[in-house]
Amino acid sequence: MISTFLSYSASKNAFARRAALFTGKESRLRILVADDQPGIRKRVCLMLASLIALDVCDEAANGLEAVEKVKDSIPDLVILDVTMPLMNGLDAARRIHAFTPETPILILTMHKSRQLMEEAQKIGVRGYVVKGEAGQSLASAVTALMQRRTFFPTEF
Repeated sequence: MISTFLSYSASKNAFARRAALFTGKESRLRILVADDQPGIRKRVCLMLASLIALDVCDEAANGLEAVEKVKDSIPDLVILDVTMPLMNGLDAARRIHAFTPETPILILTMHKSRQLMEEAQKIGVRGYVVKGEAGQSLASAVTALMQRRTFFPTEF
């Protein structure tokens, strides 16, 4: 009962924050970046911080840590790599989506795979960016997801 209440309260607060973001009453985002490579996490946070106003760019080194951090403090956006230890990004996305379905999830991966992208879509992931193309498309993907749109490549 208590965990259900906490889950509901956290989801309600996250929803209120997102509503404020969309109406212009709040301008800073809280993003969680999960990747097993610290350099990638730092670069993603720095890139996003240079493009959009970030309140927090939290980091996780694996899928399990990402799930726990989302449960502790629901971010406005979750960015997950696919290939991580302890729990891969797709399994983490399943758990995160089950816990807080309104939180947009973006896959940022080295895998340029239509099959993987389609599997991510079935889970509830709202965007997919290949790391090699992140310089050109990461900011657009984040913007799309924060505007409640999806972002998936049309060609592979």
